Amino acid sequence: MGLIRLKIRELADERGWTLKEVAERSGLNYSTVKNYVQRESMTMTDYTAIHRLARAFGVAIEDLVEILEE
Repeated sequence: MGLIRLKIRELADERGWTLKEVAERSGLNYSTVKNYVQRESMTMTDYTAIHRLARAFGVAIEDLVEILEE
């Protein structure tokens, strides 16, 4: 199974957003966003959450997700 990482911190920093702002803009709970940022890698995540985050940042999902290992 592959490993991924979400580039939330990098995208938020580029825009000058806090994680709380990311949560508000994406409609996700702050704890969910914080959990994704703190994890160095993960094997599974909620596709809907990834989609919401990508829309909030105005990027394609491919720009949000970093594949660490296939």
